[in-house]
Amino acid sequence: MKMQIEETRNYRIGFHHLGFRPFFLLGSIFSVVAIVMWFWMLNNAGRLPGTFPVSSIQWHAHEMLFGYTLAVIGGFLLTAVRNWTGVQTISGLPLMLLALVWLVARCMPFISHPQAMLWMAYADVIFNLALCTAIVLPIVKVRQWKHLAVWSKVVLLGLGNCAFYLGAVGELADGVRIGLYTGLYIILSLIMLMARRVLPFFIEKGVGYPVSLANYRWLDISSLVFMLVFIVVEVFVVLPAWATLAAAVLAVLHAARLAGWYTYGIWRRPLLWSLYLGYAWLVAGFCLRALSGVMDINPMLAVHAFAYGTIGMVTLGMMARISLGHTGRDVFNPPAILWPVFVLLFMGSLVRVLLPIFFPQYYAFWISSSQWLWILAFTGFVVTYAPMLVKGRVDGSYG
Repeated sequence: MKMQIEETRNYRIGFHHLGFRPFFLLGSIFSVVAIVMWFWMLNNAGRLPGTFPVSSIQWHAHEMLFGYTLAVIGGFLLTAVRNWTGVQTISGLPLMLLALVWLVARCMPFISHPQAMLWMAYADVIFNLALCTAIVLPIVKVRQWKHLAVWSKVVLLGLGNCAFYLGAVGELADGVRIGLYTGLYIILSLIMLMARRVLPFFIEKGVGYPVSLANYRWLDISSLVFMLVFIVVEVFVVLPAWATLAAAVLAVLHAARLAGWYTYGIWRRPLLWSLYLGYAWLVAGFCLRALSGVMDINPMLAVHAFAYGTIGMVTLGMMARISLGHTGRDVFNPPAILWPVFVLLFMGSLVRVLLPIFFPQYYAFWISSSQWLWILAFTGFVVTYAPMLVKGRVDGSYG
């Protein structure tokens, strides 16, 4: 009887069962807090404690990539690897400790102490190493080597994070820039890889009528090759003309891929059109990066097409879908709030990326507006999904 009571208690609270639960919840809450803090810093000339050796802009970029986004990636992969391999990934106390280490790193920039940056770096490196280990062990156990392509990108993210910290403390020349842009483009590469695996499947199963979407092997290979070239000449060798050309080719390749995935039924399903539009921002980002090489266009608009548009839309869409499916709910009948949530986020990406091109004199206003649209969208997600992520599955199963 005691065991049955304990099992019931465990299943009533599922926060510690699978990686998506703590990391989706903590990551989404942190994204709201981080953007509120970023708004305050920009509008009140605020900065991090004086002992922290990076600027507020560098903190913002680092935390949205290696804080928020890496938390979502960790939650996604700890859950996906369990499905792929049939091997239980970390849960219970080890999962809670992993989440705690991530949380400690996020708090360090606001502690005024000479060693705060060092503590943050230690916590982040420990988190990166532990996450990589937790992901790779089930893959190795069942010898599903094809999934190492995904795992390798998490390793590269960890190396990019190390480069950032080494640059911040003066041990690696240009390390902060290298770390941030490596993080951004590796995250985009991971989105490309996972979208190729799941987005056509989601669309075919979700539109409610028979459809077969086009995928081409030559497109998969060429987009991978040109992305590698782009990262090298944009981040490491720094050849602007070659980066501009590679970005233009990537825009064409991913536009072709996106066209092959189109069917009108996606507009009926917010969990489909949000991911589709997120991928469309990838195309827009490469277009803007190519144009910034030949025209007077702020290159940061391309960065935010990638970061706000692609990463923001795709991560929120994936969190919304995975949280429903893995808590025993119907992904084809999502909460009604997702429509305004995704609309707000898409509007925010338009405001942040496109309006500054046409009305640059209001640039500060567009930034502030996009910040509040992000805050509203993610607050809507947190309020709706927090109970799902904390409580056990609705069908009483473990997960």
